[in-house]
Amino acid sequence: MEFIGNDFILNNKTAKKLYHEFAEPQPIIDYHCHLDPKEIAENKPFATITDLWLAGDHYKWRAMRANGVPEEKITGNASPDEKFKAWAETVESCVGNPLYHWTHLELKKYFGINEVLNGSNWEKVWNQCNEMLKQPQFTPRGLIEQSNVEVICTTDAPCDTLEYHEAISKVADFSTKVLPTFRPDEALDPSAEVLVNFVTKLQKCTSQKVENFNSFLSALDERVEYFHQRGGRLSDHGLMKIEYSVSSEVEQEAMFQKKMSGIALSTEEEVKFTTAVILSLASSYKKRNWTMQVHFGAIRSNNTAMYRKIGANTGYDSIYDQPNIAENLNQLLNAMEENDALPKTILYNLNPGVNDIVASAIGNFQKSGSVKSSIQFGSGWWFSDTKRGMIRQLTTLADQGLLMNFVGMLTDSRSFISYTRHEYFRRILCNLVGQWVEDGEIPDDQELLKKLIENISYNNAKSFFKF
Repeated sequence: MEFIGNDFILNNKTAKKLYHEFAEPQPIIDYHCHLDPKEIAENKPFATITDLWLAGDHYKWRAMRANGVPEEKITGNASPDEKFKAWAETVESCVGNPLYHWTHLELKKYFGINEVLNGSNWEKVWNQCNEMLKQPQFTPRGLIEQSNVEVICTTDAPCDTLEYHEAISKVADFSTKVLPTFRPDEALDPSAEVLVNFVTKLQKCTSQKVENFNSFLSALDERVEYFHQRGGRLSDHGLMKIEYSVSSEVEQEAMFQKKMSGIALSTEEEVKFTTAVILSLASSYKKRNWTMQVHFGAIRSNNTAMYRKIGANTGYDSIYDQPNIAENLNQLLNAMEENDALPKTILYNLNPGVNDIVASAIGNFQKSGSVKSSIQFGSGWWFSDTKRGMIRQLTTLADQGLLMNFVGMLTDSRSFISYTRHEYFRRILCNLVGQWVEDGEIPDDQELLKKLIENISYNNAKSFFKF
């Protein structure tokens, strides 16, 4: 019997009906990912399955290291077939890890391969995948179209020219919208050197002469408008922790000048500076009806030796345990509300231990008479985009908010075949709701269930973001 069957993860009669009739046919709105717009614009074929599947995938890299694979066959100069073989040999050890499910979902959906990948059949799978990659439907745009994707929102630096987004928009036979997302992490980095370098770039890509804090904020707002004119409707912030502390304009100017002089701020000053920048950016987003995304709770690049050797985003990150999250988050959202600067917001916390804290805080700031659930409890992210993590997020949201209004899943991936994460999520969602029905916890009302599943799979994202 094949592993990934038609009813994979659908363990009750209701779940099967919900998935196949209501969830499965829905298009995908991938409102947060890390795909490279240059690759989409150029649409070059992939040389091997290794290039498509393993390049930049720090989830797989972590598993391979844990399985004793030499770094040469992970991020090093080993040949593509050696790297693929090393991954295939690792897959068997991934039983219980979401990578095991993702791997076989991708092989089934895109390559029609029903075999379980392992160290014995790797060469057969390698040859079959590589042969199929020669076909036009396996280019970046071909894979996106195969996946029924309507909208992709990439993640882009504030001074990005967005030239590849413009090029994509002019491709006549490609209907998927590829839109930029404003990611100003450099503006919030605690390093004075990073800020100095960022300001240099800002002055080159804006009309601003950045001499003080106000002109710095003005330059950031100018770049937000640049993104807006090119279809951008979301921002994203990657924070280790949520902090809040008020400061005066005099303090803000002094802190800006101090950092621009190459002097690191004190811990207290850094919190004040970050708070001031976020509040200003939130106002920029609110006046343009953008959605602000905040991903928080990751402690990054913990292995210093490997960071020096191969850099950031290579699989040496983990969950951060922040104290005082409830007070800081409520104060930050409250300050935005007080200033009439609270945009539509999605909060993604990496630590599932604070799910209820975050979800309950969100309920304090919902806009009455506005878009439904204007402040969203984001989907299970990174270490929590597992089956268990998704169920925790969905049940917490149902406990503390309105599951019916949830904007659903995203890929958060650099891979063109990660769209199976939407399928994975939809199957888990339908299985959960189906079990509730069969347990008598919610009614077996087909109209209600159809609305719930289609809303979360597609409709809510479409109405929330208004691309």
